[in-house]
Amino acid sequence: MAGREYEWILRFGDDALVLAQRLSEWCSHGPAIEEDIALSNIALDLLGQARALLTLAGRREGQGRDEDALAYFRTDREYSNALLVELPNGHFGDTIVKQMLFDQFAVLRYEALANQCVDEELAAIASKALKEVRYHAAHSTQWVVRLGDGTKESHLRVQESLNTLWPYTAELFEDDAVSKACADAEVMPLNASFKEPWSTQLQNILNEAKLLNPESTEFHTGGRTGRHTEHLKSMLAEMQVLPRTYPLAEW
Repeated sequence: MAGREYEWILRFGDDALVLAQRLSEWCSHGPAIEEDIALSNIALDLLGQARALLTLAGRREGQGRDEDALAYFRTDREYSNALLVELPNGHFGDTIVKQMLFDQFAVLRYEALANQCVDEELAAIASKALKEVRYHAAHSTQWVVRLGDGTKESHLRVQESLNTLWPYTAELFEDDAVSKACADAEVMPLNASFKEPWSTQLQNILNEAKLLNPESTEFHTGGRTGRHTEHLKSMLAEMQVLPRTYPLAEW
């Protein structure tokens, strides 16, 4: 079980790290100063979550790798984040819809970890993260509603964003040997258990935003097992270039 638990914690950390890196790309490029600061703060929250989770994952792995080793010295094939979080930012509506879809899932996941997990260290990390992701979810939801129920142009663009990103959401609720082993050990409920509450909450948001739930049955998966889009490799190349060039540097 220890190996499976390491893999599971790593998935949490990778989700947070990759999404933090994507959001940080908005720094000084936001549509307004206030939103620029908000996205940067959310990225910092996610980076903090990633550091805690990768540190814990490294200890559970037992091979002497710390958070930096896991972040900077793994290839894209060794990352296990969901495909959704690695997708390029696109325009602001793309980013905010992606954030909303993931935030609603993250709240459910951290609630389960904080309240049900028998692993005290992981539960403590989740309890702190839960306060942050609830704010993230409120922020992204507010923007989706504002844009969806805004001008004709903003409505059309966020509906298009939703349609484009929808095929990447199914992966969040997939279960495999790793998630099943963790569920058996009472570390985490099955991912599938989050689908119904996530769908209900999402439908409420879309109703308020006057957006339509996509009907696409095409879904993309593979991130949990290292099969990523081409976007992750290029993102990691930029993120990892300094520590890989100067691996012995100390700051």
